[in-house]
Amino acid sequence: MFLNQKPVWRLIPLFCASGKLQMAIDLWLLKQHKEKNHPPSLRFYTWNPPAISIGVSQKRHIPPHWQNLTYENQPLEIVKRPTGGRGVLHQGDLTYSVVTSYSQGTVTETYEEICQFLILGWKKLGLSLHLGKPKQKYLNSANCFSLATNADLMDDKGNKFIGSAQLRQGKYILQHGSMMLKCNRTTSLGDCTLYEQVFNSSPPQINIPSGLILPKIVNVLVEAAAECFQCRFEIQPLSVEEITEITETILI
Repeated sequence: MFLNQKPVWRLIPLFCASGKLQMAIDLWLLKQHKEKNHPPSLRFYTWNPPAISIGVSQKRHIPPHWQNLTYENQPLEIVKRPTGGRGVLHQGDLTYSVVTSYSQGTVTETYEEICQFLILGWKKLGLSLHLGKPKQKYLNSANCFSLATNADLMDDKGNKFIGSAQLRQGKYILQHGSMMLKCNRTTSLGDCTLYEQVFNSSPPQINIPSGLILPKIVNVLVEAAAECFQCRFEIQPLSVEEITEITETILI
């Protein structure tokens, strides 16, 4: 297939913002793709300030002490995702978001297809990952990273490294997920103490190859996505007008 015949996807550069804005952006991109013929999109983002995100139907599994947690003397925000799954502490992680459409395929099949770019990309970065297996106990857990499903990616030692979730509207799909890059008690890349306060447990210990920096990780994952989705990316940051429109959806 010639390069100019490959479908064009929008690539939104790495973006740091609050959890509420990030979730609103993902929903907005899905709506644009569904209703206004916006191309499929890929983006990577980080969260500032740190927050806990919860699945759309997780209300019954929110530990009461989450309401009293603080970070740097500010309440720790709890943000609802438009997708399913359980609680994720976003601090020192990298989140990916894919908005696309499939005319056929089960939920499991589309998870497997989309996750291939993550498996390929991290293989190139030196980390071997494979899809997890569902466990019923997951439904009783508040912590997304405590157990795996067939939507998640594990390392060779059985540690969960990427937790993913989907929202499907007909053939249109939003899939996003968190990669726990680093947890360190003394750096801004992730505070193990905060993780322990949130989940009453230690975070997964993933042996990520040394020397990896965020831009390199994103670049390799983008290259893997272009290969797996057989597409070409056009870099298009969110415009001021788009951010304004998205922000208004939060205020409504």
